[in-house]
Amino acid sequence: MELKEGLEPASPNAQYFNSSVMSVFILGVMQSEVPIEINEARSIPLLNDMFLPINTRFSSIMVKDRKGEKQWKRVEVKLDEHVNFPIFPTGLLPTSYDEYLEDYISNIAMEHFPQNKPLWEIHVVKYPTSNAAGTIIFKLHHALGDGYSLMGALLSCLQRADNPSLPLTFPSHQRSEPESGRESVRGKVSQLCSFIFNSVSDFGWSMLKSTLVEDDRTPIRSGAEGVEYQPIMVSNMIFSMDCIKHIKAKLGVAAARFVHGTLRNSSLSISNVIGPVEQVSLDNHPIKGLYFMVLGVPQSLIITIVSYMGNLRISAVMEKGFLDPQRFKSCVENAFEIILKAADDEIPI
Repeated sequence: MELKEGLEPASPNAQYFNSSVMSVFILGVMQSEVPIEINEARSIPLLNDMFLPINTRFSSIMVKDRKGEKQWKRVEVKLDEHVNFPIFPTGLLPTSYDEYLEDYISNIAMEHFPQNKPLWEIHVVKYPTSNAAGTIIFKLHHALGDGYSLMGALLSCLQRADNPSLPLTFPSHQRSEPESGRESVRGKVSQLCSFIFNSVSDFGWSMLKSTLVEDDRTPIRSGAEGVEYQPIMVSNMIFSMDCIKHIKAKLGVAAARFVHGTLRNSSLSISNVIGPVEQVSLDNHPIKGLYFMVLGVPQSLIITIVSYMGNLRISAVMEKGFLDPQRFKSCVENAFEIILKAADDEIPI
């Protein structure tokens, strides 16, 4: 691999996420509505024209300079080394391919990136599952950027399915009642102070937990050493955004704040991303569903949330053999139904 001239310093986060201590990455999963016609010959120009220009890190590797400090160095990318087309047995039912896909995702989740080429991969699964005619998986190392920038990079590869010439649109946040100027300023100052306090508090507690304090074993924490390198299972749930808005309107509950307040400092992590309102497509393949996962974190349960086409998709990545994915999904869905019924009856919760 030929190295280009020029070094750029790697941020402290990038160095930490790609170190002997931790190797964190994101899996972005897109479920195609139609059979995938992308082959090796088509994938190379597609990546070269659409993917690589998004971020220079996609064409860089992490190296150490003479002082031993980590830097990003541009390289010539051999795209064929980054695209994978797994081979499964042919002629099986979609339910059988569900299991093959689950095992495949678990396997790539345990594999480390080689350090001699850019830290990303794409996996094109052309076999139909119960949920899609085909699946495209983007594996991106967290050292390339934070979760929002990486998911933003993936979304920038997509087009609106109804009209590719129009930009993607995203849900907007609007207050139910307008505030006066003084109240607005007071509210913003209050929010800023609250944000600073919570940020300092969360950072201090995270540092304390990472150095001195360790959570006890719980139903969602096995306490096993090297849990981040163990096989995983994934459970997906889909909830209507209209139902969630109905709950908020009836009960006056800000769901995100409630969840954050309840689960901060516990044995799991939650990440969320706002997705497009309309259906999107990738190279003329309409995307039926999309979700992402954060992997390589030493936790038995990791929750990620993304909105798409009027629905909220919750993905739970869990340590295989420790948590039961079907039971977990059933518990969450039952809890949601209880909250929804309380909203219909306007019962305080």
